[in-house]
Formats: sequence, C-alpha cells, structure tokens
Amino acid sequence: MRLFHQDAVQWLQSLPDASIDLVITDPPYESLEKHRAKGTTTRLKHSKSSSNDWFEIFPNARFNELVEQIYRVLKPNSHFYLFCDQETMFVVKPLAEAAGFTFWKPLVWDKCAIGMGYHYRARYEFILFFEKGKRKLQDLGMPDVLQEKRVWRGYPTEKPVPLIEKLIVQSSGEGDTVIDPFFGSGATLVAAKNLKRQWQGADLSPSAHAFAAERLGC
Repeated sequence: MRLFHQDAVQWLQSLPDASIDLVITDPPYESLEKHRAKGTTTRLKHSKSSSNDWFEIFPNARFNELVEQIYRVLKPNSHFYLFCDQETMFVVKPLAEAAGFTFWKPLVWDKCAIGMGYHYRARYEFILFFEKGKRKLQDLGMPDVLQEKRVWRGYPTEKPVPLIEKLIVQSSGEGDTVIDPFFGSGATLVAAKNLKRQWQGADLSPSAHAFAAERLGC
C-alpha cells in the first residue's frame, strides 16, 4: 500500500502482468482545457488558496497506451472504471475495446446539484464500465445512475468516497488490490482502505501527494 510520484503509464509499466484486481481512475482529460477557456469548469490549474499546480492534462493521444497497460496489469475476469466527460468517452471507448476490454455502458454519477455550465448546467458525470473477461457484479439490482452529493470546497476533481465504495464492493472482494493511476484527492484509495482492500496509486502532482497522504495516514 503505497503512493508513487510517477507518470501513470510509466507506473503501470512497472507492475507485473495480471497482478491487479480492480482499476478505478479519473484522468485529467484533455477536454478540460476547452471548459477552462470558456470558464465552465471549476477544475482549475491553480487552486484559489494556493499557487501550486494541481495537475497537468493527460492528452487524448496517450489514452491508447494507458488502456493497453491497464488491460495488461488487470487479472482475468476483472473490471475497470474510468470517470470522464461526454467528449472523452468517445475517445476512450474504441481504444479500450481495441485493447481487449468489453464495454458495457456509461454509468451516470448524479451529483444531486447543478454545477457550472454554458448551455445546460452540469449535474452529472460519466463512469465508463469496462470488463476484462467475465466477472459478475456483487449486486445485479444496482441502477446505472448513482446518486452521491458532489464534494464542495475539496481537492479539484475530488470524488465522494461513498460513490467509489459502491464500485469497489460491486467489483472486488476483501484483500483484493485496487489501484488508481491518477489518484488526485486519494478518494479511490481511501475507499479501498475503508473496505479492507490493498491499494496503490500514482500521481505527478505534489499537491495530490500531500493531500492524499494526509487522508491515508501515510
């Protein structure tokens, strides 16, 4: 159980084949730059209270190598969840399928309150649900719209821990290894720790490391 200060793809390349039970991640996708330019996102490069960079954009051109590495490190019969917007979904889906994943559907995270927006103000985010091999979900009655209130005044892009916990329970068991190659606020790793899973993650941002380390007590 460790945090790595490393590029996501390079870190994944260091992991053994078929060694991971579950991947849940939220890359800082390229289309954020367009939203920043229009002023329709709060995912800023600098926080209002700090001059530190929170994250650098992960370009669309690198998603091919990312999903190939995620497929390689996942064990057979496992799941992969990726948070993204509607534009990034159309980039990632065909690349992940070409890497070997089965794409089931986009789950919808309903944030229960509207955020910023240009035409229609945003209230949801997609979670792409991919499968390697065949694995049964723990609860087949869970809907594809997951309601959890957004995190206010937290780390930029921070996801609610209870939301991540739902995915972890659905797709892993106690003692399994859950990873996040873009751990950011550390929400995925905190959720994994809460549920008695092994966890690892990587991020390039010093602010992410400071924030997540404090939450995880490491």
